[in-house]
Amino acid sequence: MTQRNVKIESKVGLHARPAALFVQAAAKAGGEVTVAKRGGDPVNAKSILSVLGLDARHGEEVVLSADGDGADALLDELEAILSEVEPA
Repeated sequence: MTQRNVKIESKVGLHARPAALFVQAAAKAGGEVTVAKRGGDPVNAKSILSVLGLDARHGEEVVLSADGDGADALLDELEAILSEVEPA
């Protein structure tokens, strides 16, 4: 499983629109995709309720994990979403 630490840059954190974009991108993956607060338990990144339940805020670091073909490209896409200051 490929992992990456990412700092959340969005002012609203991983809530509302950024969370929806994040979950939509994760759902495209065929393999398992998880997200966790640093030191916390990972949750299913394809579940909007799980992602919102993290209560990940601006400036916090999360750990993204993915497996399967294209895991690195998927993590690149998820990192880009979390690195945007304002969601598109």
